[in-house]
Amino acid sequence: MDHNLLIGGSAGQGMDTLSSMLERHLMRQGYHVFVHKDYMSRVRGGHNFIQIRFSDQPLTSHRHSLDLIVAMDEATIEEHLPRLHPEGFVLCDEKLGQKEDQIHGFPLEASAKEAGNPKTFTTAFLGLLVKWYGLDLETMEGMIIEAFHDKSPEANLKAFHLGAGLTDARMDLPPGDTEDRLLINGNQAIALGAIAAGVTFYSAYPMTPSTSIMNYLAAKQNEAGIVVEQAEDEIAAINMAIGANYAGIRAMTGTSGGGFSLMTEALGLSAITETPLVVAEVQRPGPATGFPTRTEQSDLSFLLTASHGEIPRMITALRNPEESFYQTARAFNLAEKYQLPVLLLSDQYLSDYTVTTEPFDLSRITIERHLADEGAYSEEQPYQRYAWTENGISPRLIPGKVSGQVVLADSDEHDEAGHITESAEVRIKMMKKRMGKMELLKQKVEEPWHLGSDNPKILLVAWGSTAGPLQEALQLLQKDKDFPDVAALVFGDLWPLPVDRLEKLAKSAMSIVNIEQNYTGQLAKLIRQETGIACQYSYLKYDGRQMAPQEIVEALKKEVL
Repeated sequence: MDHNLLIGGSAGQGMDTLSSMLERHLMRQGYHVFVHKDYMSRVRGGHNFIQIRFSDQPLTSHRHSLDLIVAMDEATIEEHLPRLHPEGFVLCDEKLGQKEDQIHGFPLEASAKEAGNPKTFTTAFLGLLVKWYGLDLETMEGMIIEAFHDKSPEANLKAFHLGAGLTDARMDLPPGDTEDRLLINGNQAIALGAIAAGVTFYSAYPMTPSTSIMNYLAAKQNEAGIVVEQAEDEIAAINMAIGANYAGIRAMTGTSGGGFSLMTEALGLSAITETPLVVAEVQRPGPATGFPTRTEQSDLSFLLTASHGEIPRMITALRNPEESFYQTARAFNLAEKYQLPVLLLSDQYLSDYTVTTEPFDLSRITIERHLADEGAYSEEQPYQRYAWTENGISPRLIPGKVSGQVVLADSDEHDEAGHITESAEVRIKMMKKRMGKMELLKQKVEEPWHLGSDNPKILLVAWGSTAGPLQEALQLLQKDKDFPDVAALVFGDLWPLPVDRLEKLAKSAMSIVNIEQNYTGQLAKLIRQETGIACQYSYLKYDGRQMAPQEIVEALKKEVL
């Protein structure tokens, strides 16, 4: 069973409320859920929609074809009817259509008025949908009381039952399982990963689509014992995080592409002062304001060289919410071990879609501070913040922890003690020390996910949030006789670039295809730069909408065959 419904209307019509309650109810009934949002950058009006896909099997992506359309306005019918399956239906208020062909109109507004509050229209629609799918009404009653306990719960309950009374059960869904699951999006997972890693300070300036990381942490700050600071701009936000990390606490900042542009000088400050830093960069299409509420993967090349001069850094692309949790926690350990900035690269699609996933395993999370031995320093053996070591990583002491020992930090080039220097010899030594961390990091990077054939004739390469659509596309390709030997590598760690698995599979591949959500094929350029391996074909999408599995399959048939 694999069912896909769309809820469409204008901003302000209550789609989010309807969707969130239905998707949580489906999860509690034991189904796997994947929810994808498409919304405009406006408070009211425009055309927005939410797709809820549910199944008795795990889901990793949205899909294009629809089985049911829930239309709150006429524009939804006009826009999405061509995507509806021939045996699918449109459900709407009676003013938008009657029970003819695929369009079924119901007296939903009239039911809301009968309930005593016209604003309960959404709840009446919820009752119609729960009954249509044959889901448990009693469980939803409890959810309604909980959700509307201070907003006319009696009227909402009445509207719910009036809506349910407008139809019979039209679907016979297979029973769901009883396993516990989370329903979570990428930004929530980043926030939870930071909490699990011991973050105690988060500073940011609101910028879609990164803002919900800050909002989630702010909502949990009392429970988690953290401080969330909404800074006056992104420059202040990153410098606050650097200062907090210097003082010894675990701190983080987050932004989107435009905000990260403002952070680039301070990124160099983190690197030259060797102060650990974790930054979440949640991409949206640029340049300038671009598409504020849409998705793209166009900031990779920017992050590879962000900040003037040459600095060590690590870049990890997040591939799904589950990984967002674990990789965020990992980022703190790596930032502290190698004393450098770690950049987590996400995007609007991953930040906003919600999916059922297994509960996170906290036993997999370790907190590794990598701090200096406080007893190793004395008046005879003074502490040197940038002491030369064999591996290039200096002992890190927290300011004020050891009496009489000063922890100097300087944004100018400096010597081992942290004093400003003009020495050419010291400059060479310090550059080698800082950049040498990249060789150490190469031993810690994780190879890309390998999906499909071990000896592929066609090798697909991708990164980040395209993982989900590509996983389902690969399942479709493996059933196609024209693609007997196909594999995919989906990169998470991007810098330093892990190359072993790529170089091995590229030997047998007759065609290598990069699949990215940008115009210039940024991963393909990085691969060629680091390995000399060239991609013969590309499927690049940059319209602000996430590629779907069937799109990938059709593009490959057109370009490769």
